[in-house]
Amino acid sequence: MYGRLLSLASGALAEKELEQQETRFWKQPYATKASVWKPCADKKVLEYPAGRLGKSNGYIVVSANGGLNQQRVAICNAVAVAALLNATLVLPTFLYSNVWKDPSQFGDIYQERHFLDMMKEEVDIVKELPSRFQSLDTEAIGSLITDSDLPKEATPHDYLEKVLPILIRNGFVHLLGFGNRLGFDPMPAQIQKLRCKCNFHALKFVPKIQKVGALLRQRIRKYEAEPTTLDKQLLGDYISSNIPSKKPSNATKPPVKYLALHLRFEIDMIAYSLCDFGGGTIEKQELQAYRESHFPLLIKRLRKSKPVSTEELRKTGKCPLTPEEAALVLAGLGFKTGTHIYLAGSQVYGGNSRMHSFIGLYPNLITKETLLTPTELAPFRNFSSQMAALDLIACATADVFAMTDSGSQLASLVSGFRSYYGGGNAPTLRPNKKRLAAILYENSTIEWNGFEERVRRMIEEGQRVRTRRSGRSVYRQPRSPECMCRL
Repeated sequence: MYGRLLSLASGALAEKELEQQETRFWKQPYATKASVWKPCADKKVLEYPAGRLGKSNGYIVVSANGGLNQQRVAICNAVAVAALLNATLVLPTFLYSNVWKDPSQFGDIYQERHFLDMMKEEVDIVKELPSRFQSLDTEAIGSLITDSDLPKEATPHDYLEKVLPILIRNGFVHLLGFGNRLGFDPMPAQIQKLRCKCNFHALKFVPKIQKVGALLRQRIRKYEAEPTTLDKQLLGDYISSNIPSKKPSNATKPPVKYLALHLRFEIDMIAYSLCDFGGGTIEKQELQAYRESHFPLLIKRLRKSKPVSTEELRKTGKCPLTPEEAALVLAGLGFKTGTHIYLAGSQVYGGNSRMHSFIGLYPNLITKETLLTPTELAPFRNFSSQMAALDLIACATADVFAMTDSGSQLASLVSGFRSYYGGGNAPTLRPNKKRLAAILYENSTIEWNGFEERVRRMIEEGQRVRTRRSGRSVYRQPRSPECMCRL
């Protein structure tokens, strides 16, 4: 579909290589405006600890669903709900998913002691529900609250009206699933701050993850690199540890710059999108079978609704970017063929054959699987959330982070960390899929100079420094008085 544009991209990159041109997208274009925002959510948030305003209203038990990133958001939302309801939070647990197949619990991923110490001034948190409640039939007494009992993006009023009476009557509630069941606005400023404090300060990866994350960073950089604030926050004491490495004798060489790419082209995303990616009958049958197996509610909804053409889905920006489209965007931004690109996730639908065009333009593609030995990866192999934590570290600490789907939780959390700790030196590239579809729709006639200009304008507009708008995630857009301080 994009053969002509890929050929033009290859020629343009070859010219840039000869002329030694460097893309300006290695740097954040609005660095000065971004640098006036400083992290400050670690300060004491509530004037009085929420659990000590009086007697606690009861215990909140949370069972979070999803993968690493969804669970992280659920933890911070749980802290907010506990403060809102003047309740004691039981350390959240994670539901086992047939998709993620990861039995990891809180202490396998995050430092429990640090989390409890960081949040103790504002919210009472205990490790277990008291024994007097454990033998009760939660559903029978009406203390079980599922996602179907709360609206999506529920407001504080919803919790005060629907959850608080049950909490006071029974002494505890169990929030089962607890996906995106707490909206961002309207929200008391102090409660919003708690979410930021939880996400950016209280949740630290366990030493096992930090150690291998530091090793991963070392392998990507190749040569000694001055640690950034992002490095220090995510890797802790291991940033300057004595992890064995192949350190070159010539220590004057600069560390390797790299771009981290979250190419959200896994089968679940592809199947859910309902888009056509050129794989013919076999692809359609495979994706339909996946939908029926993993997305029964989607199938049910599709049977009741009018079908939308794949062309319309693409034009309205509903289709995930393909590897070919991601490569064209990077080429349009002027990233050279030799650019080191870290690929997060790496479970690309279609495998190597689907990545052929991308690797043709950018052969220096690296993943955690290619940088770490089987022995080093062995402790993480059967734990997808812990593997995802390594990707989050590599993406957040990259020189440049590029995403293909701004709606993904990993992309949201990574871009949020880069805004919060980046100090104006952590550029993020966020394509507008609808605008990009309009540009690519002209692939048979558009010239490369025109393509470059429009892609660069699209990305630069997405990099403008804006304060968080109402309703938007504080985890993704922390530049707001509730999360950061403006100098």
